[in-house]
Amino acid sequence: MEVRRRAPLPPPPGRVQAGDALPLPIRHTNLIFSALFAASLAYLMRRWREKIRSSTPLHVVGLAEMLAIFGLVASLIYLLSFFGIAFVQSIVSSSDDEEEDFLVGPARGSSAAAAVAPQPPPSSPAQCSLLGSPHDDAARERMPEEDEEIVSSVVAGKVPSYVLETKLGDCRRAAGIRREAVRRITGRQIEGLPLDGFDYASILGQCCELPVGYVQLPVGIAGPLLLDGQRFYVPMATTEGCLVASTNRGCKAIAESGGAVSVVLRDGMTRAPVARLPTARRAAELKAFLEDSVNFNTLSMVFNRSSRFARLQGVQCAMAGRNLYMRFSCCTGDAMGMNMVSKGVQNVLDYLQDDFPDMDVISISGNFCSDKKPAAVNWIEGRGKSVVCEAVIKEDVVKKVLKTNVQSLVELNVIKNLAGSAVAGALGGFNAHASNIVTAIFIATGQDPAQNVESSHCITMLEAVNDGRDLHISVTMPSIEVGTVGGGTQLASQAACLDLLGVKGANRESPGSNARLLATVVAGGVLAGELSLLSALAAGQLVKSHMKYNRSSKDMSKVIS
Repeated sequence: MEVRRRAPLPPPPGRVQAGDALPLPIRHTNLIFSALFAASLAYLMRRWREKIRSSTPLHVVGLAEMLAIFGLVASLIYLLSFFGIAFVQSIVSSSDDEEEDFLVGPARGSSAAAAVAPQPPPSSPAQCSLLGSPHDDAARERMPEEDEEIVSSVVAGKVPSYVLETKLGDCRRAAGIRREAVRRITGRQIEGLPLDGFDYASILGQCCELPVGYVQLPVGIAGPLLLDGQRFYVPMATTEGCLVASTNRGCKAIAESGGAVSVVLRDGMTRAPVARLPTARRAAELKAFLEDSVNFNTLSMVFNRSSRFARLQGVQCAMAGRNLYMRFSCCTGDAMGMNMVSKGVQNVLDYLQDDFPDMDVISISGNFCSDKKPAAVNWIEGRGKSVVCEAVIKEDVVKKVLKTNVQSLVELNVIKNLAGSAVAGALGGFNAHASNIVTAIFIATGQDPAQNVESSHCITMLEAVNDGRDLHISVTMPSIEVGTVGGGTQLASQAACLDLLGVKGANRESPGSNARLLATVVAGGVLAGELSLLSALAAGQLVKSHMKYNRSSKDMSKVIS
């Protein structure tokens, strides 16, 4: 049942606000009561100090002191009612009547908006009536009057769209109002973008700003992936036909050959601030200080104060003139860890400022990290989780499941993935399509899709073993950046996918083990995807399969086949 509220402008008769204490402009009223509070307090403090010195009882007061006490109490009540109540409400966001503050704001200013007294919350939250079709001529008439006023204010530029959630206290309603404002401003219909069916409160302040809806993306399951003796059903969010089916075929080939094995070589997130010093010699002195093992324990203690999970592993420095780039690496538990390492770096920079006061910190990130960009430092030194995953595929599986032969696969990998990538000048791209699998798993499990750039660094190796009968395949991925807590991992759909893999949330018994396990699953998925795609290329089936599965069709027999 929709709960309608009275329009906040003008205030109802008898509704007394703090700003109405005097028939003056609000800024003058604030100034008068602030001055009264300060003067009364100063006078009373001076009088009480004199009484204490002369041993006069404090409860003996004269007329002037009584007036001062009255002025102090009156001004304190005014200031608390004007500033304090609204401040508490803005923290707890519990007042369902805050849209009145929001609507009064444009007329009186932000200070006056804070003065509205709270009303008892309604029995159910008000729902925005912007759910009808944009082509429905009656949509405006069905819209609550206060919502219509807010939309009009947003369209006119009087009210910033980003304050809707804070002022209304209803994230779904705020998204609906913003959506309608965007429709009116652009004149574009966004019928295909759903609004309902999503918990907008779950993304407030952490995942997405200014929401107007959400994108639907299908999730497929590849597996079981037999990895390190465990079976995983790998969730993949994608719109590319054949991708899940192909990865699933690779999983089948791996499982029928006894499974894959993985190893995590390194686990450390990096952040590299850049600082400028007066001279290159001075920058070299700071570089030597940071890389001196004698100072590591002190730097580690300062760095580790940022979190109970953060543990500094090392500092690698590089210079460009008098600019010093300091690449800090630390383990971050089950979090991906960018925020954690950044806080630790800030602690160290503050500490270094005492011994190097001439150090000018240009940026907390100097691109030597390197985040969301292809970089040789990640390819060589690693970032996040460095994982190797391997399997031996039996000869009969190569023929029956993959429809090719060992020799053709080995030759194709050398000519395509190794030589071809070298001709292209690839950086970390010595593979067939690692980023396809990485991105699909990242989106499904709530990772940062932009970190697909470095997380997809991969070199795929194929060799004939056991007298040329069987195939040894491996993927080496030095910078898989994943976490099982924080960011998008806490959203319902993404958390469900993590739970499917058995890595949801933090591992309290062994911090960091869930994130490392997720990284090995990503590498195992890439192994399966590489195996299947290379087999399709070797057998000349790529175009045929894409024409069959990657085209819109209602013929379900294709899927069944």
